[in-house]
Amino acid sequence: MKIKKILKLIAIAIIALTVIFFWGEEIEYALKEDTNSIDGDCRETESFGEYYEGECNVIGIELHGFLTTYHTNEEKDTEGNPTLDQSASELIVAGIKMSEEDDTVKAIILEIDSTGGYSVAAEEVANALKRAKKPTVAIIRGFGDSAAYWAATGADVIFASKNSDVGSIGVTMSYLDYAKQNQEDGLTYNKLSSGKFKDAGDPDKILTYEEKQLFMRDVNILNENFIQNVAENRNLDIEKVRGLADGSSWLGEQALEYGLIDRIGGFFEAKEYLKELVGEEIDICW
Repeated sequence: MKIKKILKLIAIAIIALTVIFFWGEEIEYALKEDTNSIDGDCRETESFGEYYEGECNVIGIELHGFLTTYHTNEEKDTEGNPTLDQSASELIVAGIKMSEEDDTVKAIILEIDSTGGYSVAAEEVANALKRAKKPTVAIIRGFGDSAAYWAATGADVIFASKNSDVGSIGVTMSYLDYAKQNQEDGLTYNKLSSGKFKDAGDPDKILTYEEKQLFMRDVNILNENFIQNVAENRNLDIEKVRGLADGSSWLGEQALEYGLIDRIGGFFEAKEYLKELVGEEIDICW
């Protein structure tokens, strides 16, 4: 009986060790998958060459939706897809850096479909593209406006469809205030702030003249920074860019005429361009 009990305990132990081993393998694989994903929220990763086993020579990175500086833990739908359409500059910059460190990667593509976002995020992406030693290409699809266009200007070459919406060089801080509606509803705003500008921009109060001047100061500074970056990145005369900086956007062919993009086209044209540049067939991994 003792022998049977011992054998039974040994069998249980073997089963437990087997389960732990395979469970550990699954966790290790899941972590490896997560840390190697361009779209994953990661800071460091193994090389793309190891992950993709050399099957691609160009890395594609997406800039879709609102451009922000960091990736928020936004809500997801029942299938696990994000409900908030946005891109984070920290992830885009990380993707560019990882591509730079992988010897199998010959070029980087930034696919853009965005109407804008934050100026700091735009500057970070543009600077990362400018610092890249490998060829960089921006492809504007539906929209490449405002902060998204600012980001694109860091690329060596910008492609856009003749039907793409491009540009919108300008800055806005416009918002709605509910002061009159609150008054009609019998609500009173009680100002309790340490400084006269501490609650400036609160939508529950009317914006004062001084507060508006304060915000417009920042708008004008940011707008000038935008203009200077576009002029520098696109090698355009700053007065020409200033003349274009009325907040409006242009279709692709107009944008090409003004020097805001380099070529009309999409993925096919971009791949043909890179094929000639790097001297081999182009295979993109996202």
